[in-house]
Amino acid sequence: MFDKILIANRGEIACRVIDTCRRMGVATVAVFSDADRGARHVAMADEAVHLGGPAPADSYLRGDLVIAAAKATGAQGIHPGYGFLSENPDFVDAVEAAGLRFIGPSARAIRAMGLKDAAKALMEEAGVPVVPGYHGADQDPAHLEAEAARIGYPVLIKAVAGGGGKGMRRVDDPARFAEALESARSEATTAFGNPAVLIEKYVLQPRHIEVQVFGDGSRAVHLFERDCSLQRRHQKVIEEAPAPGITAEMRAAMGNAAVRAAEAIGYSGAGTIEFIVDGAQGLRPDGFWFMEMNTRLQVEHPVTEAITGIDLVEWQLRVASGEPLPARQEDLAIRGHAFEARLYAEDVPAGFLPATGTLAHLRFPEGARIETGVRPGDRISPWYDPMIAKVITHGATRAVALRALERSLVDTEIAGSVTNLDFLIALTRHDGFRNGEVDTGLIERDLAALIAERAADPGARALAVIGLAGLAAPETRGGVTLWQPLRRTVAWDGGEAVLEVLGPGAARVTLEGAAHEVRWRGDRWWVDGNLRRERIALHPGGVSVFGSGSLHLSPLDPLARAGADAGGDGLTRSPMPGLVRAVHVTAGQAVKAGDRLAVLEAMKMEHSLTASRDGTVAEVLAAAGDQVEAGAPLIRLEEEPA
Repeated sequence: MFDKILIANRGEIACRVIDTCRRMGVATVAVFSDADRGARHVAMADEAVHLGGPAPADSYLRGDLVIAAAKATGAQGIHPGYGFLSENPDFVDAVEAAGLRFIGPSARAIRAMGLKDAAKALMEEAGVPVVPGYHGADQDPAHLEAEAARIGYPVLIKAVAGGGGKGMRRVDDPARFAEALESARSEATTAFGNPAVLIEKYVLQPRHIEVQVFGDGSRAVHLFERDCSLQRRHQKVIEEAPAPGITAEMRAAMGNAAVRAAEAIGYSGAGTIEFIVDGAQGLRPDGFWFMEMNTRLQVEHPVTEAITGIDLVEWQLRVASGEPLPARQEDLAIRGHAFEARLYAEDVPAGFLPATGTLAHLRFPEGARIETGVRPGDRISPWYDPMIAKVITHGATRAVALRALERSLVDTEIAGSVTNLDFLIALTRHDGFRNGEVDTGLIERDLAALIAERAADPGARALAVIGLAGLAAPETRGGVTLWQPLRRTVAWDGGEAVLEVLGPGAARVTLEGAAHEVRWRGDRWWVDGNLRRERIALHPGGVSVFGSGSLHLSPLDPLARAGADAGGDGLTRSPMPGLVRAVHVTAGQAVKAGDRLAVLEAMKMEHSLTASRDGTVAEVLAAAGDQVEAGAPLIRLEEEPA
């Protein structure tokens, strides 16, 4: 067993690996960029080594610096986590050439599965079913368009070297193929340095079900399946295990296919075989096809751990240190059901755009497994994935586990950045999802209802006013200081209310003409005679009320309001910090509403910025290669005629 390992990653996965290492008595070395000097994973590790600047290319992708750090600290192995260098076979070769152990599969196995077209050919040889499509070397656009027509629309364009939804575009209309191909290639080049794509038939009612495998280089086992069908923009949102509606016959067929795939390449360590499943007529043993293999630990691995009782990171360390597989297939069994929800800093109504911000308030519930790389006061950086945490629950049945997930999300408290928390709560309450009727199109079909802004409960708003007025602080809950006015106006950015202090632990709040009596004792609050379960949190950004959704009020800032953009200046602004990847218009050019103006790269994704109206470009205020802040003006249209 290792005495010390280096973790070549950051955030929640680095913290998760450290947790297992602590339990096993293995010392850990963290690495960090300029942006992560004060990060949680750095504080948790036994040692930490600085790599370089905040950009991944200057730090976490510098394999030479990672290896040098491992050598300098006496680490015997390197755990890659996921992302960054985890599936880079050249890095694996360099690690082993330096006399260190790579805690993961061999470079040969990674190369075998690294290009989707070659991997599909290999899987066909191993008897694993694959999706109909074109995986050839001829990348001429006209040839690819002809192949798409042969396969039949709708089709899916996918980056050969892709992953995480990058370089992937669905095309329903042949007239849009060329545009989608250009966009997919551009994103693939940015993310992977390889513009090559493949084309697959798009399954109309698809489910994304993957099988966790684990090998020791000579044999492999599977640890059952995970259903990852709940997705948006090809990114997983909530995962669960086992897959709802799956039969024992199909589980065996998928598991056996996954083991054949792993053993065909002599796989060692944790890996995932991803299948696309046709859910139109129920789950059938002849209705699943190989998509790709992720030759690393998956983000959603905790749900597998929850239903099997296996610590997959422990298995990784044991096998990488020379032990054989810790269990046989017949030793493994499913216990109960588990869910994982990915909690992100992102602006859901704005199209799930990644967000930044300082976590002014952060509190996670008891009773759930929380995987996180942040703490209260940490800043969500524009340089990396904006994940805040993963919330994992387990129960004896699917219904029990899902109720636990809903309650855990409701009890999660975050302020300081926009998040997808309310969206996740809405998903747990979706009738179709609760009934197990999941496919990859569920979110898109019901998106309007899932992201609809819900009017704040008047009682919760009254509690927020109490917080803004300073009456929710522990030192003021027992009464009112003599110099505090008995009646005053409390204003916030977006509204105001009249507050009347009635006496110790009592006040009247008048909102939009309706009066609400609020009473409190300690941490218990009553509104209009009813006991409330909300929690009031005070933080530098204002006040937040949690428990019936998230409500945030910030004190009125007249200067900020005066300078707010009225939205009628014809400016297209950057919705987040990022890199201008391309500008598609020039001054004097006529554009129509919806035309692509520029492409912004942020949080490892490309985002197209489009014209909000017809008009003529007056100025181009940014160029390709510019690093811009959120709100920076990029394109200005001429004023509309009066």
